[in-house]
Amino acid sequence: MTENRCVVIVGSQWGDEGKGKIVDVLAERVDVVARYQGGANAGHTVHVGSEEFILRQIPSGILHPSRHCYLGNGVVFDPVQFFEELDALTARGIDAEPRLGVSSRAHLLLAYHKMLDRAAEAGRGAGKIGTTGRGIGPAYEDKVARQGIRVADLRDARRAEELLRAAAARVNRRLEAMETDERVDADALVAEVLQYRDRLLRLAVDTGRVLDDAIRAGRKVLLEGAQGALLDVDHGTYPYVTSSNTTAGGAALGVGIGPTRVDAVVGVVKAYTTRVGSGPLPTEFQGELQDRIRELGGEYGAVTGRPRRCGWFDAVVVRYSARVNGLTGLAVTKMDVLDTLDEVQIATGYTAGDQVLDDFPAEMALLEQAQPVYETLPGWKADTTTARRWEDLPKAARAYLSRLEEITGVPIWYVSVGTRRDQIIDLGRAG
Repeated sequence: MTENRCVVIVGSQWGDEGKGKIVDVLAERVDVVARYQGGANAGHTVHVGSEEFILRQIPSGILHPSRHCYLGNGVVFDPVQFFEELDALTARGIDAEPRLGVSSRAHLLLAYHKMLDRAAEAGRGAGKIGTTGRGIGPAYEDKVARQGIRVADLRDARRAEELLRAAAARVNRRLEAMETDERVDADALVAEVLQYRDRLLRLAVDTGRVLDDAIRAGRKVLLEGAQGALLDVDHGTYPYVTSSNTTAGGAALGVGIGPTRVDAVVGVVKAYTTRVGSGPLPTEFQGELQDRIRELGGEYGAVTGRPRRCGWFDAVVVRYSARVNGLTGLAVTKMDVLDTLDEVQIATGYTAGDQVLDDFPAEMALLEQAQPVYETLPGWKADTTTARRWEDLPKAARAYLSRLEEITGVPIWYVSVGTRRDQIIDLGRAG
């Protein structure tokens, strides 16, 4: 990252690819880290020595003492969870607050959004999307419907109270129509928001100006997303998606800088594929292999603990992700999870009935019929966790990674072989 002053880190499958670790490792080489979308539903797990940190909203770069971190306007900001997370970091000896900023234009995610989320998911019955119930969708709905409350709206306490009471009345009408017993207590809502108002306003900044000034001054900036490209509201497996643009195009928009400020986009992918919740996963493992990889990879949600569904590497997905994100490099994570397998498979395409698909379809009905066309490679049956150079990897592991490059059309920049910071191979291609 010597030449690239502004780099986007984006998940290039269905999320949970290990973006937190990649951001944490690369944060050593940058000055500023900013998150551009999502909320407290997506956790990044980072291991520093023997310690584990699960960060839901605060960017992973905060674990490096001199790095400044920001939450952009594209984030739906849960202040209660944020301050709990911040105080937990302080209790562990990390002086984070002076190095944090929150966009004045970020929309607040409040308790009533979680009520609406739970009620909506319960009402879907068998058609559940698989949300985390943390209010992400309803918060984005309010934003798009122009009835959200932003951080900047708290500057005038009287106006903020009016907005909160109007929201409580509106939401209670919706909850009644949804036939749920939950209701918003307007007095309690106002008291809660006013309790953290002053502390939040001290952190409020124009993230776009801060980041643009940093780039102009020659400082290095890292933009991180939550979830993955296949959960993008426009480009993902709709309706089994999140409510924001997770892809790299959302990065500039989500922090308030121009797209020409972005120099490179690193797509993070696992050496296999996972997703959590409902929706199609064409390469999903069946039987014993599902349980085996899940346990070897610790494939449980960092925030919810939900088991992730696992499958073989899907090159159709990553080729599609490379196109919609404009990927310039890949970071392949969890390579070590495959160390004990006799053989590994890569999905190179799909068949659906009499159709042959080499691109990712928009139609869910077609994707649900999709059967992967596999290419089988020998496993390496050797420990990769001590590898620190390309040459340290077993020959079969190098062949597998080289094939991933060929079939996705994107060069690999980094390979992660474990959870620790030092368990990473930098191929020296970042530029």
